Amino acid sequence: MTKHNLPDIDTDFADRQQAIDLLGGTPAAIIRDGKATKHNTGMYYTDIPTDPMTGNASIDHKAAEERGYFKLDFLNLGIYDNVKDEQHLDALAVKEPNWMRLTTDAEFVEKIIHINNYYDLLKVMKPASIKEMAMFLAIIRPGKRHLRGKQWSDIAASVWDRDEAEGYTFRKSHATSYAMAVAVHMNLIEEQEL
Repeated sequence: MTKHNLPDIDTDFADRQQAIDLLGGTPAAIIRDGKATKHNTGMYYTDIPTDPMTGNASIDHKAAEERGYFKLDFLNLGIYDNVKDEQHLDALAVKEPNWMRLTTDAEFVEKIIHINNYYDLLKVMKPASIKEMAMFLAIIRPGKRHLRGKQWSDIAASVWDRDEAEGYTFRKSHATSYAMAVAVHMNLIEEQEL
């Protein structure tokens, strides 16, 4: 069977259902406990075999990818609830976050998306840029846990290598996007504190 190297595209929405209502599509399927169920986030916008009873894809998302079907993941991201408009989001994204608060303010960290349970590790690792935050998000996944506590230069040497035997890992694109969401959320929280 031909191995397809399809991109993995996640798109964040304040309300993913609005996008699905607008665009339609076929929900992806995932096999859990031997039973096909609706994938939490995946949608197809190409012809794919569909279960006539559920309207979902009739092929598990991993098998579908192996056959060349391209899935998009639509994710809810609650931090957008407090973003006023596109200009506000742009301003939050370009502002350099106060990275020092990640190592000095546990209550602040508890509010931040994706990293709220990692204050102790943040104090050790001290990420101070989007690049370092992306690597931090990668090393909190099981497949890269062995890199915790190492220097950033050592982490950078192998953090984006993928070996499924290691366990779940992040792709660099995902980790960087999530790091941007962390930075935006940090800036949004600080803005709301004023």
